Order: sequence, then structure tokens, then C-alpha cells
Amino acid sequence: MAEELDDRARDVLRAVVQEFITSGDPVGSQQLTRRGDFEVSPATMRNVLSELEALGYLEKPHTSAGRIPTNQGYRFFVDSLLQLKTPSAADQQLIEAGLANAGTGVEERMQEAGKVLHLLSHHAGVVLIPRPSASALQRIEFVRLGDDRALAILVGQGGQVQNKLVMLDRPVSTEELVHASNYLNELLRSAASIEDVRSRILQELETQRTQYDEVVARALKLGAAATDVSSAERVVIEGTGSFLEAPEFADDVRRMRALFKALDEKHKLLSLLDRVQRAREMQIFIGAESEFGSQGDVTVIASPYGTDDQVLGTVGVIGPTRLDYQRVIPLVNFTARVLSRVLKNE
Repeated sequence: MAEELDDRARDVLRAVVQEFITSGDPVGSQQLTRRGDFEVSPATMRNVLSELEALGYLEKPHTSAGRIPTNQGYRFFVDSLLQLKTPSAADQQLIEAGLANAGTGVEERMQEAGKVLHLLSHHAGVVLIPRPSASALQRIEFVRLGDDRALAILVGQGGQVQNKLVMLDRPVSTEELVHASNYLNELLRSAASIEDVRSRILQELETQRTQYDEVVARALKLGAAATDVSSAERVVIEGTGSFLEAPEFADDVRRMRALFKALDEKHKLLSLLDRVQRAREMQIFIGAESEFGSQGDVTVIASPYGTDDQVLGTVGVIGPTRLDYQRVIPLVNFTARVLSRVLKNE
């Protein structure tokens, strides 16, 4: 359908999207002709707007109102009309400094990336933290919390720390937990990831059942419980309160509740960010494309980050479809590049 738009229609659509992003108000023909960018009469402008509406790029929220972009209009704007610029020097400096000074842990870097994107975009910053199961594991430690509980601390090669509560079937002393840590850390030396460690532990546990060494079997059971992190993939979201400032949400309590419910459950967002990670390139989901917004009114812009040979996670922004794509897309892209460079250097 894009080939049906001539140069004038493309310019008008671009102007409508830009005006609506700036003001949030429906855009009329007189408003466009006053811009001075079009040497056409208001009647001609109305015809062009009617054509764009008929093609599905614009719509009227009210009978007598001007027009606003549809999700299809936003998609065409992003794919064909948008002219991107690199972030300003000030924005780049803020991103560089924030990620450089975020501490030594991987999770601190992730949280800071989300905070910086929220600060600069005024929308929610989101980061998909690397799967613990895919991380190279350096050591396992146990802390006794009581007769029936222990805290397993999994330390990755890159500094990532994953804590997991382990329920015990019988009381265990601090000395037994130390012995279990020492035994399991011997298994770590030739394993590449938590998944590898868990596979080896389960194999050893199966063998151990025929050898009746209770101490070793106990250590293996603790290790199996500690490395069961298949459901521990996490999403960090910073600045969800920004949706309260968007009129399309602030004025609709039901829509706001549906959005915050989706943000809280996170499974749809997890699935979406995982798609970006598998694609290994920036993705922009507008409205219903994400299956995430309450009524197709949310945009997710996300880009993968990682090392040269491995994509580790995703960083991005969640906002209303009426967001400043020209500004936000480069911010997300630059943040992903800086985050990748910081992780690679470390």
C-alpha cells in the first residue's frame, strides 16, 4: 500500500505524525497549511488527509475533530519517513558516564541502563537481564538461614550474582553447607554454564544413588536445587510512572490498569524481548504488533546487547504509540552499543 502514496501524501503524513507527537491533539487541515511547508489550499489539504484516512494511515477520534495517526500510520512513518540523528553529545555523555559508574556487577549495569533510558526518553526503560542458565558460573556458595532453608549464591564469571532460596528436607549444619560448596565448585572447573553444571550434577546424582555416600549425595541434591534457574530470567523496568503523564493513559483508568497488569505479569514482555534477542537486531513493535499494550496503544523499542560472539540480553523503551521516535530510537541503539562495549571490556 506504500506505493499508493505520492510525495505530497508522504509529506503530509509525516507532518501529521510529527504534529501529533508534539501536541497530542488531533491535526486539522488549517493547522497544516499554516505551517508554511505546503503550498496548497485548505481544500487540497483536506483531500490529501481524506485519502490518507481512506488508506488507513489516519483516523478521526471524533466526527468534527482533526486526524491522528493509526498504528499503520506510525509504522509507515517509522519505516519510510523517519530521519534519524545520532544522540546529542550531552545525551551520549550521560549514557557513557552512567554505565561506566554503575558498579562492577552485571545487574547494576542493567539497572542503570534502564534508569538512563527512562531519564532521557521520559518513558519506561526496560532491560532483559542475561539468562542465568546461559551464564558461565564461577562458584556456588551456601548460607544457612535456618533448619529448613539455605540461600544459594551463584556467582558468574562476569560478576553476575544470582541468589536462590533452597528448601531443605532435613536440618543441615553450616559445616555441611561448606562441604557441599567445596564439592560442587570442583565440578564447576570444566563446565561452561549453569546448564552444564546442572546436567553434570544430575548425572553425578544418578550415579551416586548406587554408591550410598550420603554426604556427597546431599551436596549433589543441594547443587541440583541451587542450579534450577530455568524460570529465573528477569526483566528490569524503570519509570513505569511515566505512563501516568501520558493523556491516553492518565484519562482512562481501565486502560491504565490493564497496562500495569501486563507490566506486573511480565510474561508477554519477556516473550517480546526474547524475540529481539533472537533476531539480533533492533526491533520496533507498534500497537498490536507487540501483543502487550492494553488496547494496541503501546510501543516497544528494543535492541540486543552482548559480546562479539554472544547476545546476552535486550535493552529498550516502552511508551505510548505517540512517542518521539526520532529521539528514542537512537537513544536505545546507542545505549545497547555502550552496554555491549562495557561488558566486552570487562
